[in-house]
Amino acid sequence: MTSTQHTPNPRDNFLRENNGRHQIHPMTHPLIIEQRPPRIIVKGEGSYVTDIDGKTYVDGVGGLWNVNVGHNRPEVKAAIAAQMEDISYYSSFAGTVTPPSIELSTKIIEMTAEENMARVLFSANGSDAVETALKLSRQYWKLEGEPERTGFISLKQGYHGIQFGGTSVNGSTLYRSASGPLLPGCYQVDSPWTYRNPYSEDPEALSEAVITQIDRLIQHQGAHTIAAFIAEPVQGAGGIIVPPASFWPRLRQVLDKYGILLISDEVVTGFGRTGAMFGARGWGVKPDIMCFAKGITAGYIPLGATVINERVFAAWQKGIDPTGFIMHGYTATGHALGCAAANATLKIVEDEDLPANAGRMGKRLMDGLKDITNWSSLVGEVRGKGLMVGLDLVADKASREPIDPGKGQGEMVATFARDEGVIVRPAGPVIIISPPLTLSENETDKIVDALIKALRRYEEEK
Repeated sequence: MTSTQHTPNPRDNFLRENNGRHQIHPMTHPLIIEQRPPRIIVKGEGSYVTDIDGKTYVDGVGGLWNVNVGHNRPEVKAAIAAQMEDISYYSSFAGTVTPPSIELSTKIIEMTAEENMARVLFSANGSDAVETALKLSRQYWKLEGEPERTGFISLKQGYHGIQFGGTSVNGSTLYRSASGPLLPGCYQVDSPWTYRNPYSEDPEALSEAVITQIDRLIQHQGAHTIAAFIAEPVQGAGGIIVPPASFWPRLRQVLDKYGILLISDEVVTGFGRTGAMFGARGWGVKPDIMCFAKGITAGYIPLGATVINERVFAAWQKGIDPTGFIMHGYTATGHALGCAAANATLKIVEDEDLPANAGRMGKRLMDGLKDITNWSSLVGEVRGKGLMVGLDLVADKASREPIDPGKGQGEMVATFARDEGVIVRPAGPVIIISPPLTLSENETDKIVDALIKALRRYEEEK
């Protein structure tokens, strides 16, 4: 951890005094925030962020999986400022549009040509993008004359946002229990999780077991009742779960057998994080619908996008009919500043080949961390793909029983890492590492060094 010049001012005193007093923060209890106010981050540059006390850290979480091009990129700031000089916002409803959304929709369809994508519907974030995908998939089947196809299948441990549809297909009860009753007709099957499953440690046998479970569920419910299967190509918030290489191709095969749509939730994996431009592409699979957010603007302006392929869009090409009107959209749909930021961000992603860098730095990160399991009493597995890496924390290495997050071991390790100048994210029993895709070799090594020192310190103090 290093310190940079930060001149105190009256605003700093106000921020410290009011931090945690009025704002409800996501995914935690309000009283915890009141008792332990969050760290105030005031500046960012590249792969680094600086807090209100002038302490600088490697941003090992990339904001929240999303600052893919790094902080404070002049190209993105210039694109936003230039658009503000023209117009900051105008509606995409009622026959109007702004230029950046036209440019961005064209760019996304070009980038997803390999997946045969045809049309884009913009929104404000990843939860919106998922909700849009779920609604469009149901409408698709109505247009196709199969209105009974309303059900959704998803994976346990999966995360698909916080709106009611996304919450209903989420695979963790942690996100579901407070909001019920939820959307009916949503079914979860086991994740193809090689480290923790009741079937097999052999990846191929595990893949086949989960595919068989999906096939049997479809048969039991009736294929005529299932609209779509939704999954992340690599599960993120659920614990950085990387499926066997055969799983997604086999999934595509079984869904094709029954005519079911495949929704790829690319909110985290899209635009390079796994080492491929898109997570599903990394498995050699073409989804029917793709959900984007996070990396599309690198967090500079909120934006989401839902993309449908030629098969799905064909249902709307039969002619203009009342049932074909898409009665869905957001005030922020096609937001001029969001689309301007995305246009600049995606140019950086392509020009600097950030997917390739994510692959290289992800391997370096994994190689640097893999020996930890040999000496740490806490880390059962180090796993990941590209710059999605997780340390699985266990109470017992033999049984692979996960730690009780309430005991604070993950927070302890994250605090120790922060003392070494690196921010990582404890999420349940997993330490998540998801830095900017611009990460350098030196910055990668700083993350490795900080985590090794943090875990050594844990061994000494436990």
